[in-house]
Amino acid sequence: MNIPNHVAIIMDGNRRWATEKGLNKSEGHLAGSKTLRELVEYAFSNGIKVLSVFAFSTENFNRSKVEVNYLMNLFVNMFTDYFDELNRKGIKIVFSKRESGLPSKLEKIIKNVEGKTKNNKKGIFNICINYGGQFEIVDTIKKISAKVLNKEIDIDDIDKEYVEKNLYQDLPPIDLLIRTSGEYRVSNFMLWQMAYSEMYFTNTYFPDFHKEELEKAIKEFNKRDRRFGKK
Repeated sequence: MNIPNHVAIIMDGNRRWATEKGLNKSEGHLAGSKTLRELVEYAFSNGIKVLSVFAFSTENFNRSKVEVNYLMNLFVNMFTDYFDELNRKGIKIVFSKRESGLPSKLEKIIKNVEGKTKNNKKGIFNICINYGGQFEIVDTIKKISAKVLNKEIDIDDIDKEYVEKNLYQDLPPIDLLIRTSGEYRVSNFMLWQMAYSEMYFTNTYFPDFHKEELEKAIKEFNKRDRRFGKK
């Protein structure tokens, strides 16, 4: 079976999963975090080289303060404990995010995690947090424009490959984009990187999107004829 090199997941449906079970939203997010661990283990044990996940968008800050605070604490706990395990397995962990906006405690942990895992070679786990695809493109334009103004590069040096290297992270293009929970939109997620990705939508809420569901998505990916505009 052809395993996609870069898989990206829009992890949607935690709150609806909880509501339908008569639980509070935080229990949905906790269940989703457990599912994510399972998928990370499966992905890097089965040939996926890059896994990107949409953990928290810039727009998610508009949710209730209680929910946002719970998620920030959940990230702190997960990044502190679980990522030591990934580091031991040789996984490089990177974060696609805006420079400011997250709690200082979380920013400190993120910096520490990236520093500890930067030389790992067994796979890349890219976490999009305080992230928006349009913001990423705008921030990249600003970054490149500053280099032109400072005469670090000539404007003619800018091509597709140069832009890609100046995004939040220099990652290969997304081969398979998955969105859970029955929504059929990309919600401002990795817009540049998904230019030629195959898209897979499922009604399954993310807490129930276990490794068997990921296997189904990969099998569907294998049925696609990826022409990249050449045929």
